[in-house]
Amino acid sequence: MYFADYHTHSRVSPDASASMQEMAEAAIRLGFQEICFTDHVEPIRFGTTEPRGAYDWDPMIAEFRAARTAVGDRITLRLGAELGDAVWGIRRMESMLAEAPPLDFLIGSIHTLSEKMEGRDLYFLTPRDEQEARDCLADYLGQVRKLAEWGRFQVLGHLTLPLRYLNENRGMHVSFDGFEEEIAEIFRLIIPKGIGIELNTNRGNTPLPDEKWLRLYRSLGGEIVTVGSDAHRCNRVGQYTFRACDILKDIFGYVCTFENRQPVFHKL
Repeated sequence: MYFADYHTHSRVSPDASASMQEMAEAAIRLGFQEICFTDHVEPIRFGTTEPRGAYDWDPMIAEFRAARTAVGDRITLRLGAELGDAVWGIRRMESMLAEAPPLDFLIGSIHTLSEKMEGRDLYFLTPRDEQEARDCLADYLGQVRKLAEWGRFQVLGHLTLPLRYLNENRGMHVSFDGFEEEIAEIFRLIIPKGIGIELNTNRGNTPLPDEKWLRLYRSLGGEIVTVGSDAHRCNRVGQYTFRACDILKDIFGYVCTFENRQPVFHKL
């Protein structure tokens, strides 16, 4: 079975501290064949909705070169980025990408709600009740739809991310049940563009998205799917990838990696 972690953050990201070399060594110890670094690149200042200036790609390039020199041919390294909240500044994001080095892979993701919801960060959501929580889910899917319409990325990251914070952190019991048509429409937008989805292992909790939504994506003709741990430190690299691959083996029969933004399919 081919094991690859396609969502990891090194110290290039403002919320992580390990070097790319250290992250790669952790993947090697697990027997992984491949790891992709997807550090945060956003058109807004991290943790806010305030516009940011140009993105400095040099630290990312330096980290990647150092890691590649250190690990040699012991594992395949890919360089990517997580494009967070591009809908808050699509022109700025496109300007940043125009200055980017050659990248193998881009994740598109949403971490904040819309202006209508005051740009609330998902991590800090504290709905008063289930109805307010569902209003937040609806708003979130609206942001994801805008991202899908833009579509300058390879996979849609952790589609059901709000559940991590609402259920695991806040002790709620909400789901995206009832939003089937909204999510199907997002899939109908990305599939013709050749955009896939990520199965985020979510630290061993309910995968993001879970099997219901993976099967919906597949039933609508979706073919591209990656696995990512969203690791921000070495001991999270590759967590629960084996379990995720078992899920994908049943639904798809393969997992994807990327080279030069083109999918590579690996039979499971």
